[in-house]
Amino acid sequence: MIPRYTRPEMAAIWEPQTRFKIWFEIEAHAADALAELGVIPKEAAKTIWAKGKDATFDVARIDEIERETKHDVIAFLTHLAEIVGPEARFVHQGMTSSDVLDTCLNVQLTRAADLLLADIDKVLAALKKRAFEHKMTPTIGRSHGIHAEPVTFGLKLAYAYAEFSRARARLVAARKEVATCAISGAVGTFAQIDPRVEEHVAKAMGLEPEPISTQVIPRDRHAMYFATLAVIAASIERLAVEIRHLQRTEVLEAEEFFSEGQKGSSAMPHKRNPVLSENLSGLSRMVRAYAVPALENVVLWHERDISHSSAERMMGPDATVTLDFALVRLAGLVEKLLVYPQNMQKNLDRLGGLVHSQRVLIALTQKGASREDAYKFVQRNAMPVWRGEGDFLTLLKKDPDVRKYLSDAEIEEQFDLGYHLKHVDTIFKRVFGEA
Repeated sequence: MIPRYTRPEMAAIWEPQTRFKIWFEIEAHAADALAELGVIPKEAAKTIWAKGKDATFDVARIDEIERETKHDVIAFLTHLAEIVGPEARFVHQGMTSSDVLDTCLNVQLTRAADLLLADIDKVLAALKKRAFEHKMTPTIGRSHGIHAEPVTFGLKLAYAYAEFSRARARLVAARKEVATCAISGAVGTFAQIDPRVEEHVAKAMGLEPEPISTQVIPRDRHAMYFATLAVIAASIERLAVEIRHLQRTEVLEAEEFFSEGQKGSSAMPHKRNPVLSENLSGLSRMVRAYAVPALENVVLWHERDISHSSAERMMGPDATVTLDFALVRLAGLVEKLLVYPQNMQKNLDRLGGLVHSQRVLIALTQKGASREDAYKFVQRNAMPVWRGEGDFLTLLKKDPDVRKYLSDAEIEEQFDLGYHLKHVDTIFKRVFGEA
């Protein structure tokens, strides 16, 4: 994590003090359950809570102990004993380090998911507002980057809305999948701790008991979580790239908001660059990069190893913090996006009516021309227009083969822009519902 791309609320989830507080809560809830089962004295469990719940853990002291022990959980437990006193001997009974580490990680990932879901809601709200604003604003659709047929700018935003709606549903599912707790002891057999302790801790921490753990929670759950973040990042970049293309000087159909006093270039005072969109492309690549180590972390030796640990210490904070920042930036970009309908119309007209070529093709076939002949008639009139040598409608009216099948009025009818937009309402109802 670097401050430039970090928002405080998400960063707080991954701070050492937060992590140690979650570790304490796991240990203290386990002590409660052990006390209820008669394994440890109830007074000991009360003392653990009383002395630890409001404690500020000394991160420097824990680091100092770890430098000697070479073990982070033991370092924490040693420091906790300094706070709690003699009753600390009842902490961590029957548990293994992974019980604490894995359960804590899943608490952090679920909290991060909650923030990310709120971020996606901001993106969806911005997209919906702007989509309805430009529901019937005509613009050219492009395939392979080349003018194809008319769409509306509202449809472009509706595509993105539908995509982020799917992203939200996936993240809800990924959150549920990763929200498990393991308090099962060494190699996951519950030999030294009752399964009811796990059930108690899971409920207290807002998780579900892991059905079967092998000392670690299975990493396919985490792989799905980070893969979901990667797909969301891909959706961010898809929209960012669309905006970058629309802002190109030759297109200029939409543009990032350019604030008073903002500078686009240190050398060229005239520049207005799509810096936010380009930034989102870069950040999205970083989030997607963590999908691969998450998948590789699934493959652990036997009941456990720690080859996943070093990767997760980086990918947990980095992926969630980066995606959080990117989603909020995207929401702001969409909210303030400058849209230029006049330029959209100018680009629609740029090819002299060629965008209506398919309608002419279909009209000819409906009047009796073979598809092969109809395609030939239309294309031979389209190519001169493509080279800037005439107007498509005029050339079609002069073509004797076309005139065999279509009158002037019938040819002109195929150039109605509204024909392409007649199902926009239907699409919007599918995406946004009847409301």
